[in-house]
Parts: sequence; structure tokens; C-alpha cells
Amino acid sequence: MKKTWWKESVVYQIYPRSFQDSNGDGIGDIPGIISRLDYLQKLGVDVIWLSPVYESPNDDNGYDISNYQGIMNEFGTMADWDRLLEGLHSRGMKLIMDLVVNHTSDEHAWFLESRKSKDNAYRDYYIWRDGKDGKEPNNWASIFSGSAWKLDETTGQYYLHLFSSKQPDLNWENEKVRREVYDMMTWWLDKGIDGFRMDVINMISKVEGLPDAAGEGKYNDGGKYFMNGPRIHEFLQEMNREVMSKYDVMTVGETPGVSPDEASFFVGEDRGELNMVFQFELMDIDSGPEAKWNVIPWKLAGFKQIMSKWQYELEGKGWNSLFLNNHDQPRMVSRFGDDGKYRKESAKMLATLLHTLQGTPYIYQGEELGMTNVRFDTLEEYKDIETLNMFREYREAGRSEAQIMESIYYKGRDNARTPMQWDDSPNGGFTTGTPWLKMNPNYVHINAKESLEDPDSIFHYYRRLIELRKQHEVIVYGKYDLLLEENDRIYAYTRTLGEERLLIILNFFAEPVTFHLPDNVQYNGAEQLIGNYEWPAEANLRGLELRPYEAQVLKLK
Repeated sequence: MKKTWWKESVVYQIYPRSFQDSNGDGIGDIPGIISRLDYLQKLGVDVIWLSPVYESPNDDNGYDISNYQGIMNEFGTMADWDRLLEGLHSRGMKLIMDLVVNHTSDEHAWFLESRKSKDNAYRDYYIWRDGKDGKEPNNWASIFSGSAWKLDETTGQYYLHLFSSKQPDLNWENEKVRREVYDMMTWWLDKGIDGFRMDVINMISKVEGLPDAAGEGKYNDGGKYFMNGPRIHEFLQEMNREVMSKYDVMTVGETPGVSPDEASFFVGEDRGELNMVFQFELMDIDSGPEAKWNVIPWKLAGFKQIMSKWQYELEGKGWNSLFLNNHDQPRMVSRFGDDGKYRKESAKMLATLLHTLQGTPYIYQGEELGMTNVRFDTLEEYKDIETLNMFREYREAGRSEAQIMESIYYKGRDNARTPMQWDDSPNGGFTTGTPWLKMNPNYVHINAKESLEDPDSIFHYYRRLIELRKQHEVIVYGKYDLLLEENDRIYAYTRTLGEERLLIILNFFAEPVTFHLPDNVQYNGAEQLIGNYEWPAEANLRGLELRPYEAQVLKLK
């Protein structure tokens, strides 16, 4: 296993719209981020991943890009962006940008040209097809509900949009498209960025002929024809050869629907594709037969099985990314912990897990404060296109409003997008104006000011976890071994590198439980490296009473 800076780093994701507003318009911006760089430096993170700040009509909060080489007016100017990069680099931090090249905005210059006529020079930059029998070219469903096709009146053809109808898919079969993308990536890398997070990158290769998807609905999931498609590895290897291999940077690909076996092709150290991927198997653990919005209880046995599978199967082959929430997922303390009585304990326990597995940990803004899901009173207070489309579709199908709202409270993307909670002043110190999305009302007692002042806060616990990774190579490169596989209350494992061994013990629930170290694990004493409770001096690992949501990281002697 090669040692590299991005394996040893901790990444912090900024969702710019919700991080810090500097001019009172209610929208976070780049000058706002710059004003908080000392906070990020204090936390100790190494890399900032910036969600999109490019020019965009903002149909999908910036993931619909109209100009890849311009900055959205609401966020500031390119001069502001240059200052941000300089501010990060001068503090010893790196910056990775979001690369969204499965699709553009329908307001991108390429698409404006493409839709003008069937023989336009840019027509083949996108995926255009004739309809069939007065209907769409195939029965694929958009990931944001409805058909994945839109009829364009100008030429009477349909274009493919796997997401919003304002996000037409690029045609990666066209070599000119690939060249445009590689030139744009090179432009950013030459400006000094340190890598890319690649949005839904495993969707850029579609199966030839775009066949109909199986299913009973009017529109069905065509994922098998557009995820991990026939030329995906060829395209990524070309991208690496033409662009990434010329720089010392990191890449992480968002790859829904990959198994560890498939992931090893994307991240294999000798394959020349990506450094790591985001996979979402764990994010589906509480999804029922009807997918995301059909919420079912998750079980620790399944949670451990998924985490361990990825640890074992990429061991020595490739690198894991470690996350429990992001801008598309609910807040982790609300989903996998307890956002009430044991919020602090469970947030620290979950952080301990993420920062002691093999892989690169990703912190989503506010996670280090223990920010929680939100329950807005009315649908009108939600902004997310996926949520609003789902609500309309489910109401038309006869679901009750109350039932749908419960799904939104649990899984909606706006849970992660409520503005950052800096202090207990009006609007949490995020803005002097009206926030673009309402604040979570609990900002009055969950905020950065309170966390920085409390030595026992979640923030300071994260800071110590990040420091530990720098001090103990075993946390980064050590081998993972699961203990007590059948235990449905405790998640425990060891990390081993040479003579150094760590034991991590996590109680995932509010009820106390007794931990028994298996007889085959020998030890002559244990030193606490970190824990969310004090370590009892007379502790016996062959019968240790764990308190609610207790987490301990022990160095075995």
C-alpha cells in the first residue's frame, strides 16, 4: 500500500450556500468562507471540498452548471475565489472542486447551440433521440421523478436528463465533449487546485441503444444501462492519462450502485482511474423496497456487515472514503445516533467510527457541532427539487401528506442544507438578512461559539480525533479486523500495523451493555487514546460495562 498525502488527510465539505453569508443577502458566499478559514484551521482539517460555486441558474443548487470557468454572482467573483485558494494554501490546507460533467445546465452555451437544429455543430454534445409511438425514446425514470426525457419543440426530438429537465446529459461518446472537459479540468488544476470530487461520475457511459428498463411503472429505473456503463473505465483512464496524472492531486468519484468488486476497478492502485469513490451501500440501509423515501429501521448487524465488507474487500487493493452524511444525506446524529438526550455522546461515538477505519474521513459542515435534522412546519419551507418533486408524485399516488412529511423529516436533503449555526444571535450568525433556507431553530443552543468555549464539546473531540490520525500511522494504514460480528449492540474492531494494535469499542445504543474481549485477542494492558467517557482505571476488557453511546479507542499492550 503506497503512502500518500490524501490517504493521511481529513476532508471537510463546504456547501457554500449554507456556510457563511458576508453581504446580508441570505446566501452563503466565498468571502463568507474566507472569513471562517481560521475556524477550519483550528479544527485541523487538511482538505476543503467545495460544492459547486460555478455560474448556474441554480435549478439543483449549483449542480446545473452554465459556465464551468465562471463563479456564480451570488457567491462572489473569481477574484474572491483566488483569495480563497490563497487563504487555504497559506494555512497549509488544500482545495478540491466539485466536477459535474455527467450533465450541464440547459443554459450552458453548448446546449443553447445544441438545441438550435439537428445539424448544429454542438448537436452531438448531448443525447438526442426521436420519440417512439408518440412517447419518449425509452421508459427511463429521472432520478428526480418523472421521465428522463424532455421533448424540445424546436427540433421535435427528445434530450436525455437523468436528473432535472434543466440538466441535460452530456454525450461522452463524442470525443470533442471529452476534450472540452479535459481542457476545463486542466484550466482549474493550473490555477492551483488540489483535485476534484466527481459528481455521479459512473453515469457518463450509457449502454448503446439505451434499452427500456424492466418494471411495472410508466417510468422505470434504467440504472443498469447508465451506471458503470461499458466505456466508463476507458473514459476514466483517458481522463487520468490526459489530465490527472500530470498533477499531484486527489480524486474522489461519486459512484452510486457500485459493489466493492466494481469499486476495485475504479480505485485499484495500478489502474490509473480514481483515488477513491463514494459508495452508498450504507446510505441505503434504511431504505425499503420503494427505495429512499420508504424508510425502514436499520440494524447494527447490517451496518457492521456493510462497513466491514468495504474494509476487507478493498484492503491492499484500493482506498475507502469514510462518511455518514453529506449535502444529499440527512444529518448523521439524527439518523444513526440520538439527536436528543445523548446527542453529544452519540455524535462523538459516530465520529470515532469514521476516524478510526481505514480510509479518508469526510466531515460535512456542521457535523463537528452535532447539527441535527430539521422539521419544518410546511412543505413551502422546503427548497430541494428532489423533495418537492417526490411530494407531488406521492400525493398524486394517494399518499397522505402526514406520511410523506415524515419521510421528508427523516431523509430530505434540506436536513443537511439548513445554514451553519455559528452562534446564538439571530439567524445563528449565518446572515444579517433572511436566510435562503430557514435555520434549524436549535441553533440557539447548538452552535460553533458554544462548542469552541466548551472543552468537552463535539468540536474539540473532532479536533483530537484528527490530531490522533497524524500521530498514529496505525489509524491510517493499519489492517482492520472485526470483533463480535454477531453482537447487535456493540461495534468493535482492531487496527494493526506492525507491533502496534488499537482496539475500538463502540456502543451504538442508549442502553448500557457489557463488552467481552474475545479470548483469542491477547493483551497485557490498555491505554486510552481517546474516548467520549473517562476510562476507568480498573477496567477489565473481558467484562467492561459500556455506558450509553460509549466510544473508546485503546492502545493494547
